[in-house]
Amino acid sequence: MNYSDFDLDFADGRVGEELVDKLLTGGLTVEVKTDRKWADTGNLYIETSCYRTSTQQWHNSGLDVSIAAYWAFVLNGGTLLVPTTIVRRAIAMYGRYITCDIEPNPTKGWLLRVDDLLNCLRDSE
Repeated sequence: MNYSDFDLDFADGRVGEELVDKLLTGGLTVEVKTDRKWADTGNLYIETSCYRTSTQQWHNSGLDVSIAAYWAFVLNGGTLLVPTTIVRRAIAMYGRYITCDIEPNPTKGWLLRVDDLLNCLRDSE
């Protein structure tokens, strides 16, 4: 059976509308991160552990404990919304592990280029 471009576009549009509806009405969870340095570096910083002075130990945090279905990266007023599974895949493929020694809350995590995250998203289809 042949479908017109309208039929395909309409069906894809409905899938997109349903996703946004679930995100906005609480059907899906979203972890929201704002990165002020990405425009200068091209990187996103994705935390996976933090040091707690109260316990004097490192604890899992950020992506390592997230149960959100999606991560939203707020970048200069725009938002990049990505399934958490894609964020994890992108880190496994392209991430660069770093320690962020900013007192009083040192963290560890991954630097990930926005372009690499988009490549993983593109390849997930």
